[in-house]
Amino acid sequence: MDVTNKVALITGAASGIGEGIATTLSKNGAHAIIADINLSNAENVSTKLTSLGLKSSPITLDVTDIESVNQCVTYVLKEFKHIDILINNAGTVGSPGWESREVPNENDWDLIFEVNVKGIVKMTEAVQVSMINNRYGKIINIASIAGRQGSERNPPYNVSKASVINLTQSHAMQLAKHNINVNAICPGLLWTPIWERIGNRRSMSPNLEELDPKQLFLNYVEEKIPLNRPQIPEDIGNLACFLASDYSINITGQSINVSGGYFMN
Repeated sequence: MDVTNKVALITGAASGIGEGIATTLSKNGAHAIIADINLSNAENVSTKLTSLGLKSSPITLDVTDIESVNQCVTYVLKEFKHIDILINNAGTVGSPGWESREVPNENDWDLIFEVNVKGIVKMTEAVQVSMINNRYGKIINIASIAGRQGSERNPPYNVSKASVINLTQSHAMQLAKHNINVNAICPGLLWTPIWERIGNRRSMSPNLEELDPKQLFLNYVEEKIPLNRPQIPEDIGNLACFLASDYSINITGQSINVSGGYFMN
């Protein structure tokens, strides 16, 4: 999965899945641009990678702000001349305070779609200009197995991830003539900072209050995943690296589950 000398811009790369993807790409030769709204965390991840002798740079990015998006892309193109790989990973499950709400409110719907869907549109439109000029590009969107089903607790999140799957197909059709591949990854169950917050929320339910969030997560894994083990960020990174490499030249418009068999399609 050689991506040597490729420039990879990864959004939401300062923790969790984004960090796992950035780590895998850099270990396989790419220069990983750690783009995140939390610059301090992005700098920490970048420092961790460079201390291992890997190529990485941090940058601040708010995918909901078109000015921030344009500044980020302009900076990367100025410094590195090209962007070969775009990983649209930045995501959210709700607006501030979502953990304490039984039913998502309008602010949750608005922010989830601003980040999870429109953020991908903004980043793709900003980066694709350079990719079109170079007649080369790999765009990978992080969707979710949540996009394969409805949700009783958080419909806006599941709907947003279903939108990412459809958006991936639309962009793949639009950009194929420019030799740009667009695919999506649908992660399963990973113990990340976001899932820890979800676990805290669910553990407040009366019948689950005796369980700590991690045990609740592991019980859910045992119930839902045929392979009986959770996924880790590096699992997502491995598939992202394959899709970012030239081994995937004839794969586009696909949304691939990495879920231990949770969903099979």
